[in-house]
Amino acid sequence: MFSMHHSNSSSHGPGPGLGSAPFTLLSNQSQGMAAVAAVSKRGNLTSEGSAGGPFVAGLSMTLGIVFNIVALVILANAYTHHRRRSKATFLLFASSLVMTDFAGHVIPGTLVLRLYLCRGAPAPLSPPDRLCQFLGGSMVFFGLCPLFLGCAMAVERCLGVTRPLLHASLVTTTRTKLCLSSIWLLALCVALLPCFRLGAYTYQFPGTWCFIKVLEDTRQADVAFVLLFSGLGLASLSIALVCNTVSGVTLVLARLRKKSSTHRSAKSHDIEMVVQLVGIMVTSCICWSPLLIFGLMSVTHSYSSSTGEDLETYKMLMVMGVRLASWNQILDPWVYILLRRAVLRKICLMTTRRTDLRGSTFRRWEVSSLRSSEKKAANKI
Repeated sequence: MFSMHHSNSSSHGPGPGLGSAPFTLLSNQSQGMAAVAAVSKRGNLTSEGSAGGPFVAGLSMTLGIVFNIVALVILANAYTHHRRRSKATFLLFASSLVMTDFAGHVIPGTLVLRLYLCRGAPAPLSPPDRLCQFLGGSMVFFGLCPLFLGCAMAVERCLGVTRPLLHASLVTTTRTKLCLSSIWLLALCVALLPCFRLGAYTYQFPGTWCFIKVLEDTRQADVAFVLLFSGLGLASLSIALVCNTVSGVTLVLARLRKKSSTHRSAKSHDIEMVVQLVGIMVTSCICWSPLLIFGLMSVTHSYSSSTGEDLETYKMLMVMGVRLASWNQILDPWVYILLRRAVLRKICLMTTRRTDLRGSTFRRWEVSSLRSSEKKAANKI
């Protein structure tokens, strides 16, 4: 406002005399104060966005590597010792998912850690370089792959539970490997779209990660790219939700009908796989839905109108979304580590033993108290 006032006074005033000097001084001071305020505001936002710095990034990366290796060893051991074809197909899908999560945690995590250590937090408006292009493509590729794999696993299990004969004739190891190759190829094609100028990758706030351009100077290609990425991700989660619901309801109804013992043993494997699929689906929904939804909100708002004061809000939403998404590779392995029949059986045995122990001690206490009361009554007589 001081600047505007100064330009008006200089055009209608007497000239650069003593009367215009105070206004010039005030104008320079106001501009300096505004610049300092903008820099300090940006510094505060950068420090908030990169809280924890390399230590947090390195810690989460280490946890993800350890958990994924443990889950991969468990799945590989189960795959080599299990001869059921339906179970082997599920374990092949699950092992591929864990390997993808492992690579998706190491590759982008290493690049983010390098940005933290080498350049700190560069300006979000920095032009994207090759590192940014590769990091953005990696995040899109390793973001879509787990969602596609979870969807394929849910469809395979739904077919195995509801149509076992059709599943036995259609699902083979060769077709499973072909399906895995198609999933990775589809995700790679989507990630490479910016190479054909269909969308773009850019540094995101606070400058330590790269993703699809969703804020500031967005074009129709950027909007289409975000719609494609988020649409594929949300569609995969929706299909997995429907298939897992159908599988779960079918297994519950089968249990209620009280089949023969052979069918019960066969259904126990299906129950274990469906429980793990539900765990994968819940984890993916919690971790990936915010980033998919926030990306859609940001790009549509940025393309339809200028973000203005809401720009910082959308930046923080994107940071929150990518932090939740990074936890998907850390939590996924725990689904296979904890939701196994051996672990669940031990937990059930521990809980039942405790209840039996309580019951036995209660019964012993009742018997001992009854005997002591009888002795006291006999002594009195």
